[in-house]
Amino acid sequence: MKRFQSNSIAIDQGSNVMFSDFSNNGPMWSGEGPRETVTKVEFTETYREPPMVHVAISMWDTGGDTNQRADLRAEKITRKGFNLVFRTWGDSRVARIRADWMSVGQMPDDDIWDVD
Repeated sequence: MKRFQSNSIAIDQGSNVMFSDFSNNGPMWSGEGPRETVTKVEFTETYREPPMVHVAISMWDTGGDTNQRADLRAEKITRKGFNLVFRTWGDSRVARIRADWMSVGQMPDDDIWDVD
């Protein structure tokens, strides 16, 4: 659990189509083995410190003739944004992925002094 020191808490959210590989026979659709795609996400405003980030697949289109494998994560979370990372492996054929995200964190407050 993350506790905040003030009432200046903000929530940001978004949705990103990460790839659409069926249209160009890209690696997520035609490849095999470990594959990864990274989408850089920027928050609407800069948080005071790195926020909590939740990610979820909101649309996925896969080939029905293979196993469906997916790993979606938020990585390298900073005050300004994060990397949205999708991974698959083996013989999985993934045509498209749309991922939704939500961040929750403390915003800068003029009444809070940073004395180091």
